[in-house]
Amino acid sequence: MDKRIWICDDETGILRYLRKMLLTQGFESEIFSSPLQLLRQLEDSAEDAAALLLLDMKMPELDGIDTLRRVRELRPRLPVVMMTGHGTIDSAVEAMKLGAYDYLTKPFPQEKLFAVVRHCLEREQLLEENRHLRNELKSQADPGTIIADSPAFRKVFELALRVAGSDSNVLILGESGTGKEVVARAIHRASRRNDQRFLAVNCAALTETLLESQLFGHVRGAFTGAGQNQKGILEEAHGGTLFLDEIGDVSPALQAKLLRVLQEGEFIPVGATRPKRVDVRFLAATNKDLDKEVAAGRFREDLFYRLNVISLPLPPLRERVEDIEPLARHFLGKMIVKTASAVRRIDPAAMAALRAYHWPGNVRELENLIERGAILAEGDTLTLDELPLKLTTRPSLSVSAPQAPLPLREAERRQVVLALNETGWNKSQAANLLGITRKTLDRKIKEFDLLPESCDPPA
Repeated sequence: MDKRIWICDDETGILRYLRKMLLTQGFESEIFSSPLQLLRQLEDSAEDAAALLLLDMKMPELDGIDTLRRVRELRPRLPVVMMTGHGTIDSAVEAMKLGAYDYLTKPFPQEKLFAVVRHCLEREQLLEENRHLRNELKSQADPGTIIADSPAFRKVFELALRVAGSDSNVLILGESGTGKEVVARAIHRASRRNDQRFLAVNCAALTETLLESQLFGHVRGAFTGAGQNQKGILEEAHGGTLFLDEIGDVSPALQAKLLRVLQEGEFIPVGATRPKRVDVRFLAATNKDLDKEVAAGRFREDLFYRLNVISLPLPPLRERVEDIEPLARHFLGKMIVKTASAVRRIDPAAMAALRAYHWPGNVRELENLIERGAILAEGDTLTLDELPLKLTTRPSLSVSAPQAPLPLREAERRQVVLALNETGWNKSQAANLLGITRKTLDRKIKEFDLLPESCDPPA
């Protein structure tokens, strides 16, 4: 808290007395015997030069009310306490209307002065904290906030902004947790459709039947339990943007129906006979290699090319080490707003561990870890003690490691093998150790062709 107090009074004895009294309570002060001198200093000083102004009501050059008006123009947030030996109800009311915090009538006891000063400064500190939290909340409320300093991510993001102005479909590629939906929201915000809705659906989270109903809607009686007509997400997104996450998990039958929407701009609700037309911009994302999926016959080639007008491959977090620190601080800010956490900073040793870690779960894993640390921390600093053992004891691809770095794919394979071996191939425990989901681990096992009998601990 800034404790510098400015005092303006035409009586030099009062100025010396107030300065001495305030100093006994630890408050520094700057005195002005003229309101014109005070106003000149306000014009020339920094915004935070004073934490509080004690202003006399009766002065020869300019009275307190007129001075207060000028102060409010120059420093709208500077708290002002009026002082007078000629107090009247009218002058008090007028001063309060102009924004004065309080009103002291001379002679006032020291205790009264100290109480008013402390209350005023404490109130200003609370107001400042509330302003800070509101700003944090405003920024965090936008799920499309991009936090990136690394050239690798900025290059992709700049391309995303360039294509945002068109209506072309965009396919966002990348591992789980790399921020595909965040980029999709940013594209929508920068597009001409930004005043319309952005809707997202996770195609892997729903069964085929439920996903079809969610996307296309249904009519009454289309199936058991369909008691009334229900609009689908496609219709709700008319004029806006629809983000299809995990598009690689959509069944072939549903792929054919999506293709019709992309080609013709129309769809048929479940159980209906007449098509409906929609104007929707499609953004899709997947962590699968769709080229391989097409070659294997699991994904329609024509749908792939319809979606893949523009391709945005997002780099994993291990390839954008420069972003780890700003992302960690960003997530810590979210926790302060969300839970009123007392944690305000991250210890340098803890930050070094975050930067050295391999991050198989990418940005999502980092966010979860910061949330965990903020909950467990006992003071105002997140330290190594609040980080999981895997961050502080596991070998990683730290740039300071003396050995030659491994190719990223091999390093990832070794992390997976190590976790599986250490847990005796208990997949749930291994996934927890790696900070990823069981589903992601299953995909990695398949991707690396791992079998229990073929996995030796990595050297």
